[in-house]
Amino acid sequence: MRMLAIDTALENCSVGVVRPGSAPVLMTETIGRGHAERLFGMIEAAMAEAGLAFSALDRIAVTIGPGSFTGLRVGIAAARGLALVTGCPVVGVGTLAVIAERARGIAGPVPVLAVLDARRGEIYAQLFRENGEPATAPAADSPASFAALVTPATMLAGSGAALVAAATAARIVHAESAPDIGALVRLGLAAPAPAGPPRPLYLRPPDAKPQTAAAVPRR
Repeated sequence: MRMLAIDTALENCSVGVVRPGSAPVLMTETIGRGHAERLFGMIEAAMAEAGLAFSALDRIAVTIGPGSFTGLRVGIAAARGLALVTGCPVVGVGTLAVIAERARGIAGPVPVLAVLDARRGEIYAQLFRENGEPATAPAADSPASFAALVTPATMLAGSGAALVAAATAARIVHAESAPDIGALVRLGLAAPAPAGPPRPLYLRPPDAKPQTAAAVPRR
């Protein structure tokens, strides 16, 4: 399968391109903000390095969250726009699933609680079985609320792993704060055919809210 993978969910801007018979082209820049300014340049560079035309793509994969509100919109909009031009389907992959896949790539087939620090005393977390299937839905809550999901076999992964480890004896496989593009590529290739276009996964409302005090009422 010839696939383009895109991740702008958090501080990294990452692109991966795969095609049969060749090693994947993987590019990552840690930029914090400004994904919209960097993404298409990275996509063009990765496609050129892979020697692949956009018209030859069979699939596009993109992280859908949880993550930065702006970052998620940038990545999903880019994937959906390219899909309209190329006619290929887009699969959405959860950010926590990618965090867990990265952990299994390091530790092997183990149950993983993927955890991202959501600030304000909360984490985003989701439990995955040894084979990568989700055991729970992604959710936002306090670290203590997720500690009950941890068994002696459970590994922790992600930027919020230490917050859960403080209340358990679980081992931390990695504490990476953004999805690994290689893990996204693997999940994107293995994902079933999508039933519709990807949509962002928001687990809580945005921090910034539109101002209404000076708004002129409509008539």
